[in-house]
Amino acid sequence: MPRRVATDEILETLAECYPDARCALNHSNAFELLVATILSAQCTDQRVNIITERLFQKARTPETILALGQDRLEEEIRDCGLFHNKARNILTTCQILLEQYGGEVPQTRDELMRLPGVGRKTANVVVSNAFGEPAIAVDTHVFRVANRLGLAQAKTPEETEQQLMRRIPRDLWSPAHHWLIHHGRQVCHARKPACEVCRLSPYCAHAAGIRSQGAKAAGAASGGKPRRPPADKP
Repeated sequence: MPRRVATDEILETLAECYPDARCALNHSNAFELLVATILSAQCTDQRVNIITERLFQKARTPETILALGQDRLEEEIRDCGLFHNKARNILTTCQILLEQYGGEVPQTRDELMRLPGVGRKTANVVVSNAFGEPAIAVDTHVFRVANRLGLAQAKTPEETEQQLMRRIPRDLWSPAHHWLIHHGRQVCHARKPACEVCRLSPYCAHAAGIRSQGAKAAGAASGGKPRRPPADKP
């Protein structure tokens, strides 16, 4: 694979493969998205959607969630990992929103990151999907796919984000984030990526490595020499 990264071709292919890609967390406003994204840490979006469907029927504003209290909120989100810490963070966040922001979710990344349980990825998800601000939230899927494709060559999510922001046009940051997530979930899996059906395999260093290993294995099986076709019988 040539090391020149074909960014335009990769983005065009991703757009063709996932034209309807969007945020997988169900929400109807910025606050619901904020809560759902806090819950999504080390938990699948499918599980979070089950939890929030149940939770938001009982409480869907900072005031009503605060009224639940720690014990009742923990019961509502118990089937989500780290539910004790998440409940505490959500309650503290609700208190801050009411005391400092009139019950509204702040619209800047820096303000969001000052809320308990909100890191850079969560803040980027909210500013992008709730407020339409271009952003690239780097989760495990984005990190894996971007580095395999050569769109980034980074060791941390933040380095990956910075490199993607330099390489991808700003107006494509948010859609590219969703394209990479969908590709990671549907094709470019962590352990067994489906390279044989992946339209991006010509650009992918991981797929190239698999092809190289296959070629070496075939060579070893044949004694390291190319096989010759059998001679025609006289």
